[in-house]
Amino acid sequence: MKLATLEVPLLNLRRTLESGQVFHWVPVGEGFEGVIGRRLIYLEQAGNCLRLTPGTEALVTRYLALDHPLEEVYATFPRDETLDAALAYCRGVRIIRQPLWECVATFITSAMKQVKHIAAISHTLRRRYGKPVARGYHAYPEPEALARLDEAALRDCALGFRAAKLLGAARAVAEGEVDLEAICNLPDAEAEAELCRLPGVGPKVAHCVLLFAYERVRAFPVDVWIARVLRERYLARRRKVTPAKMAEFAASYFGPYGGYAQQYLFHHARSTPTRRQSARRG
Repeated sequence: MKLATLEVPLLNLRRTLESGQVFHWVPVGEGFEGVIGRRLIYLEQAGNCLRLTPGTEALVTRYLALDHPLEEVYATFPRDETLDAALAYCRGVRIIRQPLWECVATFITSAMKQVKHIAAISHTLRRRYGKPVARGYHAYPEPEALARLDEAALRDCALGFRAAKLLGAARAVAEGEVDLEAICNLPDAEAEAELCRLPGVGPKVAHCVLLFAYERVRAFPVDVWIARVLRERYLARRRKVTPAKMAEFAASYFGPYGGYAQQYLFHHARSTPTRRQSARRG
């Protein structure tokens, strides 16, 4: 198949897809294959050229947020040794615009799991309950498909205690109790509160969803990795560093693109050789 080409702005495709935002892209040849919505897409980068499945240029441009002005984003970052190192490592990583339900469900399944385990769960759910796309690939299962299951079926996908949470969230969305599309129009605080009505969604997962699905680029999820970075590098001299204090500090310190700063700090921290094997998203 002859591939289409896109001249891309600043982009590191590999690190974007492997930075713990999404969990289903598969290395193939010189690039990656994965499903966006219900399209199977191949992506391959060579310098400033992105080679991709023909006819998917607009879809990929939106998905990879190629319109985000990264140099302008970087100009808003505070200058400190920790963030400078993260930026040097992650330069070109973009905040992906993910499908709403897929993002919500994936991060519900991510709690206390290593990234490779989250990916395995995602692929299992797709194969068993998602609609076929092409060549053995499947879309992420719709909430209605999961809502028809029972907890045992989801536990059989290695979800453990997350099975009940995912099932409850799927039913809440399928039955219209929580309208994911309507959340697009809510201010950040109200959007977070609405997301937290879903089983399995607390502040951390809600902030991940706000950042990765709703493009609220100021959102700053605080997971175990970010909590460690904040305590050790930014708040070491402060006593009783609570989650609320970390959130307050992050909101004031990292600025309007705090979500980018968070993702870079997260990926840099979990990619260091001494910690890579135990990397978790939650």
